[in-house]
Amino acid sequence: MGLIATYHESPAFRQAFARCTAFVVRHDGRTPRQVYADLARDCERLGIEHWDVMAEGGAVTRLEDAVRALLGTEAAAVFPSGVMAQQAALRVHADDTGSRRVAVPDLSHLLVHEEDGPRIVQGLRFEHLTTGWETPTARHLDAIPGRLAAAVVELPLRDGGSILPSYADLERLAAACRGRGVRLHLDGARIWESQAWFGRPLADVVALADSVYISLYKGLGGLSGAVLAGRADFVAQARLWRRRLGGTLYRTTDAVAGLAGLERMLPRIPDTVRWARALAAALPPEVRVFPAVPHTSSFVLFADRDPSSVNARLVAHMAATGTALTRSWRSYDGPGVATTELTVGVGALALDPHEVARAIATAVVGPPPS
Repeated sequence: MGLIATYHESPAFRQAFARCTAFVVRHDGRTPRQVYADLARDCERLGIEHWDVMAEGGAVTRLEDAVRALLGTEAAAVFPSGVMAQQAALRVHADDTGSRRVAVPDLSHLLVHEEDGPRIVQGLRFEHLTTGWETPTARHLDAIPGRLAAAVVELPLRDGGSILPSYADLERLAAACRGRGVRLHLDGARIWESQAWFGRPLADVVALADSVYISLYKGLGGLSGAVLAGRADFVAQARLWRRRLGGTLYRTTDAVAGLAGLERMLPRIPDTVRWARALAAALPPEVRVFPAVPHTSSFVLFADRDPSSVNARLVAHMAATGTALTRSWRSYDGPGVATTELTVGVGALALDPHEVARAIATAVVGPPPS
């Protein structure tokens, strides 16, 4: 299993978190009524006057065109979920290559969080491209003999601490895939947050691959949904699988939220990455950061402390200040070590990362002796 698990927060933690008005971690505290009111205003502001019908026209077409232009691909298609989008992508690659074998990191979302769906539904066979907290390279691909349909790179590898390969390693892996006739698929749920690490336009990164999936609700703050992009012939086949899997919806309101996210949230994502790095650099040695310099706006914290004590101090801090510093902590690799994933949201940009670092240190390590 990967590092990241569903949060199992105590009632006291959840209640204190719900009362907060400031958040370091990514969080959308709007009620359903507020969200739908915002969507109505977004429709007016964006000039969306017509419904999409069966995933055609309206906001869906506008969203697909916008993503296609941002990523530099020939085509794009909206899906109701990333799980469905990636199943469709890998099925198309498998059918085109005549192989059902797919190489993925053992910590890939496809293996850790999807209840074995790609194997059961699509008949895919998975080979481990990497094991543990390591990003794939051409060397890893070379170690897997035989015919492969595709290789998957998760940008970033969330369950491995949100780590990314270097751009040079990704280039070499792409070349190795081309040399063997293996399709390269990017699990780009958090690709927007990854651009700063590569230091290249996203179109350059995406051009290395045969297909890419992006999430509409993570960094972009939408309601749900995903977009799958690539060559026109690939996307046309993926649309067929979307229909076969029941994903061609009569109306797709998620597309409006996706368009609003591209306009409102995307320009701020680089700021959250810089803020995350400033916070990580300001934390004391007792609060260990992985990776030491965050590759994205997400990273992992460790401390030699009991997680229940850390969570109690976090609850007290939230109650006293109304600021949520992190989500709950849990045990890692045995007793005495606590860990949590910290994903910086746009709300953190209103806060001073050095002050937040001092507050986290106090909550995790405990107050300094008087």
